Amino acid sequence: MQTFDLEQNGLRALNKALQVTDPASNQTAWEVVNARGSHAIAVGLDAPIEVTVRGSTGYYCGGMNKQATITIDGSAGPGTGENMMSGKIVIEGDASQYLGATAHGGLIVVKGNAASRCGISMKGVDIVVHGNVGHMSAFMAQSGNLVVCGDAGDALGDSCYEARFFVRGKVKSLGADCEKKEMRPEHIEILTRLLAEAGCDAKPEEFTRYGSARKLYNFDVDNAAAY
Repeated sequence: MQTFDLEQNGLRALNKALQVTDPASNQTAWEVVNARGSHAIAVGLDAPIEVTVRGSTGYYCGGMNKQATITIDGSAGPGTGENMMSGKIVIEGDASQYLGATAHGGLIVVKGNAASRCGISMKGVDIVVHGNVGHMSAFMAQSGNLVVCGDAGDALGDSCYEARFFVRGKVKSLGADCEKKEMRPEHIEILTRLLAEAGCDAKPEEFTRYGSARKLYNFDVDNAAAY
């Protein structure tokens, strides 16, 4: 494993080294030390490498990730995994607001809690939160799966499209056009896979599924107050 001291060598040098995609390179495992809440760590990666960040991170860690597996040994700041395409991000602590915003693919796992707007405008990513999520989570979520093993705050799934939300605990309130859905066998299968990948021992049968009521797809004067 290659160890990189961020305080000593700087962010530009780190991301430049991590973004090398030469398949002949044998640097496939990295450890980043002295992160100290720095922003934009490990952004724009496009190789099947493993990056472990020791300590908490600032804004946009793992943004635009493709293929890489990024582990944050601490908590993560706003926008972690923003516009992620593939790969995996594991946060051992808590995650700040708009986790996985606009992310198209891959898996994000939070071992603690996630703040407001978790999964905002998600476009195919899978997000598993072992704890709770804050208000407006999955706002305008288009596709993908949000799994919450704890509770969800106000306005879950507001103005959502075809994303699926699985919540084990209580939902404070549902957003506009979000409703409780039937849990069919195919959803149990999806949830079983995601819980296993996220290292969570919760049982799929304990969750409730939510999704779009599909009343806001087209304008209807009877629903004008909800727009």
